[in-house]
This record gives sequence, C-alpha cells and structure tokens, in this order.
Amino acid sequence: MAKVLCVLYDDPVSGHPASYARDDLPHIASYPGGQTLPTPRGIDFTPGQLLGSVSGELGLRRFLEDQGHTLVVTSDKDGPDSVFERELPDADIVISQPFWPAYLTAERIERASRLKLAITAGIGSDHVDLDAAIRHGVTVAEVTYCNSISVAEHVVMMILSLVRNYLPAHQIVRDGGWNIADAVARSYDLEGMHVGSVAAGRIGLAVLRRLAPFDVHLHYTDRHRLPAEVEQELGLTFHPSAEDMVPACDVVTINAPLHPETEGLFGDRLLATMKRGSYLINTARARIADRDAVVRALESGRLAGYAGDVWFPQPAPADHPWRTMPHHGMTPHISGSSLSAQARYAAGTREILESWFAGSAIREEYLIVDGGKLAGTGAHSYSTSGPQA
Repeated sequence: MAKVLCVLYDDPVSGHPASYARDDLPHIASYPGGQTLPTPRGIDFTPGQLLGSVSGELGLRRFLEDQGHTLVVTSDKDGPDSVFERELPDADIVISQPFWPAYLTAERIERASRLKLAITAGIGSDHVDLDAAIRHGVTVAEVTYCNSISVAEHVVMMILSLVRNYLPAHQIVRDGGWNIADAVARSYDLEGMHVGSVAAGRIGLAVLRRLAPFDVHLHYTDRHRLPAEVEQELGLTFHPSAEDMVPACDVVTINAPLHPETEGLFGDRLLATMKRGSYLINTARARIADRDAVVRALESGRLAGYAGDVWFPQPAPADHPWRTMPHHGMTPHISGSSLSAQARYAAGTREILESWFAGSAIREEYLIVDGGKLAGTGAHSYSTSGPQA
C-alpha cells in the first residue's frame, strides 16, 4: 500500500464555503485540438466546489483509503520542521500544485527513498527538480491542459486591466471618489497595439486566439513554429527569439515553461529593449523575469505596467517588492485554480493515480519524466541542465 503526501493551499480564512455563487459548471466536451478532458473511472467530489485547498483534498480521500492507501494532506510545506519535510522520507507519491508548490529539490528527492511518482495537480512541474527525478527514477506527471484556458482568460483580463487602468479606477470608486481625470490619465485603448507572446503552446496560442477580435497586431516566438495556416488565420508574425520580438511590442505576455533557457530571460538587458511605456504580463513562472529588474523598469517608466500571478518563492513574503512596486496588477497564484479548473485537475489527478495503481500507462500527454528521461509533454516543453541518465 502507498503513502500519498498531498500539499494544498490553506482553506478560506472564513472556513470552507457552505454555499457557492453558482450551482453548476458549463459542460465542456473537449479541449481545443480534440484532447479529451480527464477520464477517471469515478470521482468523489462535486464539480464546482473548492477542491484545491486542504479540506477539499482534491476529492481523493475515499478513493485512496478504500484501497488501503494512506493520504496525508497539509499546507505546511516550508522549513525543516514542516509537515511536508517530516512526512516526505517514506512517501511513495507526492501531489502538489503550482499555486502552492512543495518544492521537490534534489536534496529532498535524495532523502525520499520511496518516492516513485510526483504529480502536479495543474500544469507546470518546475517545482520538481527534473534532473534529480530522472536520476532517481521518479515519474513526474501533470494534468496537461486542465487549466490552460483558465490561465489564458486571466492573461487577457490582466492585459485589459493594465492598458485601461482598471484597478486604480475601481479603487477610486471604493474610496468614495469620482476622479475621472486621475482614472483616465493612464488609460489607453488596446485596439491597434502590437501584442506578443513568449511561447505559443496551449496557453500562449489560446491567448493569441482570444486577443485576435480586439483588432491588435499579434506576434509570437516559440521553439516550435506554428503551422502556416494558424499564422495566416490569426495574422501572426513569428520571431525567432524573444530578443527579436519584444522591441516591436506594446504588450508582451510570457506563456513559457521555466527551464534553463528561460530562467532570468526578462532582466535589465531585455527589458531595456522594450518600448517605453509597454506592458509585461507573466502568468508563467516568476523566475523567467528578474525580480528587481522589473521593479526598476516600472520605476523608470520603461514599463507602464506589470501584472501576473506567479512569484518566487510562493507564497511570497510580506516584503516582496512586487507587492508595492508602482503600476502593478499582481494577484496570488490563482489564474489556473478557478473552481472550473479545480474540477478538471482533481479529476486528472485521480486518473493518473488510477493508472499508476493499476500498473497501466499514464496518458502520454500527462507525462513529464518517465523511464529515466523527459517524456510526453515534458520532452516537448522542458529541457534539463545536464545529460539524462
């Protein structure tokens, strides 16, 4: 029998919801491109309810305990005395979320002698040291596409919020004011702007598709160029690198995974090549941008705004400079954890576990590391810092 260690974010301050704003979720037949939604043999939760926090347990407890497995759920993940640190050495499976990541460092994987499977309940497994997982034969899987559209919607919301100066204008109303000149002094139309995406995978392409009706000029860069018919359909301009693309853009949105090639990409040097008064949106990973370089770019006016929901570390400390820098639209890491997305990534997590316990193959698109090498989606999206074992 397996010990499953699951790290989830805390419950609401007021306690688990007694009721919800909506009674159901819309039916979605498939993801764009035809990939099916998660198909577990069963679920023990109500879609549309809060599953991603500690009390929600991703709806897994009955399923696991009925089979004799042990489930440990905690939000306490940081420091040598955390529950995660104490429970990890004899855990067979670790489940974590990008929104509240339990960082599986090389040192932790070394100590977790029984660890065989690391599941990301969501998308983005960079909180797992993939090189160490490869060396130690740990399978890494995530619920591909489960919240890609959720994040894409969040990106579009943030672009409009920054360009139209929505958040300061809303605050004027909350404060009892009616200061129109103050609200519009930094407000522009998105129409006609040049918008570029760093990466055009599932999220990046979904962002580009949603922006096309705004009559903007669309740009992208990616290690895998899109088919010519997609470029023609959306009017996309391809650039071989971010360095080539960003000087042409009024808005840049980062939709790339974090790996050695993207870490620190948006530092002082690249930010200096962006148009004065441009906007940068990052719902990918915080370390793709240099923390202090972003602050300097906002203070100098090089950037007119920065928005995102990814931080390092997560949760961000109270004195993190992104909390107080000018002209920002930061949120905690929520873009991919809507109640709609939670139903999909909880179901996908169960599907992965069902396959694992049955000894059957995990969906290829869910795999990041398998058999001592990058696999499936991991082979397409990630790179490692050294040779694969």
